Amino acid sequence: MLTRARAGVCKPNPRYAHTVSTAAISPIPKSARAALQDPNWFAAMQAEFDALRANETWALVPRPAGVNVVSGKWVFRHKLNPDGSLDRYKARWVVRGFSQFPGIDFGDTFSPVVKPATIRTVLSIIASKNWPAHQLDVSNAFLHGHLQEQVFAQQPVGFVDPARPHHVCSLSKSLYGLKQAPRAWFFRFTGHIKTLGFTATQSDSSLFVLRRGAETAFLLLYVHDMVLTASADALLRAIIAQLQQEFKIKDMGPLPSFLAWMSNVLPLGSFSAKVNMLKMCLNALAWQIASCCQPLLIRSLSYLPRMEIFSQILHIIAALQGLYNT
Repeated sequence: MLTRARAGVCKPNPRYAHTVSTAAISPIPKSARAALQDPNWFAAMQAEFDALRANETWALVPRPAGVNVVSGKWVFRHKLNPDGSLDRYKARWVVRGFSQFPGIDFGDTFSPVVKPATIRTVLSIIASKNWPAHQLDVSNAFLHGHLQEQVFAQQPVGFVDPARPHHVCSLSKSLYGLKQAPRAWFFRFTGHIKTLGFTATQSDSSLFVLRRGAETAFLLLYVHDMVLTASADALLRAIIAQLQQEFKIKDMGPLPSFLAWMSNVLPLGSFSAKVNMLKMCLNALAWQIASCCQPLLIRSLSYLPRMEIFSQILHIIAALQGLYNT
C-alpha cells in the first residue's frame, strides 16, 4: 500500500483543513522542581518573584538566633478565559501561616467583610436610582498590607540569593498565607480611601460613603472585590482613577456579578427584572415554608413562631400578586 509518507507527500490532509490545533497546555506541576524545568511555569514564577521584589515585600537579613522562620511553597494554577481557553499560567509564593505563633509573629487576625443586608440595600439603590456601578478587582491585594509584627520567612524556592543563601526574608509587607494578611490589607485600604474623602458607616465598616455637594458615591469592600457606584458617571470614573494611582486595580466594567447576587441592573418595569424578582420571591417563599415545616418535625411546637412566619409568607404572596398584575 502506497501511503502519503512513502510517496513523499508532506502537505496537510484536506480532511483536517478546518481543524483548529492549539499548543499543548503545561499541566500543573506537582513540585517546584518540576515547575522550574517547564518554561511556562518558570516564567510565571519569575513574574511573581519580580512583583514581590518590586513591591519591596522583604529585605534579606542574617537569620537571628531563636526566631521562628515561616516556611513557604509555590502554588500553581491555570487562569482560564470565560470560554475555557487558557489565559495565563499563575504561580504564587504562599507562606505556611499555620507555622506562625500567636503573640510572636502575629496578633489580631479578624478582618471585617461587607454584610449581605448592606449589599442588598446598595443594589436596591442602584436599581431604583439607575446609578452607574462598576466591579473592581485588586491584583495581589494582600501584598499591599503593611505588617505591624516582625515576621521572618524563608526565601522563595528556586530564587534563593546565591550570594546570601542562608539569609531570611524580614517581611515589611504581607504575603498570602499569613494569618494577619486579610487584616493588614483591610487597614491599608481603609487608611487610603479615607484620604479620598470616604467615611466608613457605623452600621457596616465595609461600606464607605463619599459626599461631594449634591453627588454621592458608595463603595462595598469584600476582601479584594469591590463594587463602586455613584450618582454621576464622572464621579465614579474619577474615583476609579484615584484608586488606580495607589493600587493595581482592574476595572471589570459595569457590574456583571458580585458575590452571587442578582446584579444585572435593569429598569424595574422591564420583563427581565420582573422575572428576576419573581425568582427571588419564590426562593424566599420556599425558604420560609422550609423554615416553617422543619421545626414541626424536629422541634417542639412551643419554639415555633408560626404566626410571624405565616405573616412573612403572606407578604411574599402579596408581592408575587403585585408583580403578576403589573
